[in-house]
Amino acid sequence: MAASGGTRAIVAALIANAGIALAKFIGYLITGSSSMLAEAVHSVADTSNQGLLLLGGRTARRKATQEHPFGYGRDRYFYSFVVALLLFTLGSVFALYEGIHKLESHEPLTSPIVAVGILVVAIGLETYSFRTAIHESRPLKGSGTWWQFIRQAKVPELPVVLLEDLGALVGLVLALFGVGLSVLTGDPVWDAIGTICIGVLLGVIAIILIIEMKSLLIGEGAAPPVLADIVSALESGDVQRVIHIKTQYIGPEEMLVAAKIALAPGLPLEGVAAAIDGAEARVRERVPDARLIYLEPDLDRAEVKG
Repeated sequence: MAASGGTRAIVAALIANAGIALAKFIGYLITGSSSMLAEAVHSVADTSNQGLLLLGGRTARRKATQEHPFGYGRDRYFYSFVVALLLFTLGSVFALYEGIHKLESHEPLTSPIVAVGILVVAIGLETYSFRTAIHESRPLKGSGTWWQFIRQAKVPELPVVLLEDLGALVGLVLALFGVGLSVLTGDPVWDAIGTICIGVLLGVIAIILIIEMKSLLIGEGAAPPVLADIVSALESGDVQRVIHIKTQYIGPEEMLVAAKIALAPGLPLEGVAAAIDGAEARVRERVPDARLIYLEPDLDRAEVKG
């Protein structure tokens, strides 16, 4: 997988969520809190999601075949898309169902102090996981905002883990809010409201991830600054102008570049080959992700007509 940083963030989240899920299920069995149950299922979903992200990273490393000549890099996009769907179905839909059920049944909480203690510990573990994801994402984030990073990142795992951990932290606070108010007021309706809020939160995060992962899965081109770097690297030496260019990420760290370039008129065949080789080398040096480059030499017909 891309960067070991992505793997470290996923493993940290997996370990934290597995432990948290077990603790939450125990807390639910003791207290009967719907918020605790919704959070337990959420943590199970998150743990499964991290396993899927690791699986995607592993399968994406398979070598290219005749059937898949560009390799399997998009496996990471596919599994990240599946993660978004699971977050919506197992997390959001279940929490909404459980919250509405709790509103109708008005079941009281038992031993709520246990739920509070588990939630506080879970907040600590999720904070560790979230800080790890932030630390590993900073080199890729650059000077942009976190929202820009989530929208523009071509490496899918870190945005997924970031939003999952953020959702988990806010969800834990909502669960703590619901349980706490239920204890203070003696009315279990607050626990149900907290559960519904968790469901809405997870739904919003899941929809954001579904939109972003779908965009990556069907194919995104280079961002405008990266595209400008590619064009600038091409337009040098015997390459007079880039007539037409298209780019597409076929994996998180593998970009396809196809361009028609105008060469200086009168170049011999050896000169054309040398110009193309030089242009490819310049692009790869400027943009390392541009691993597959196909250049079509041509004359600048607009200049010839002029």
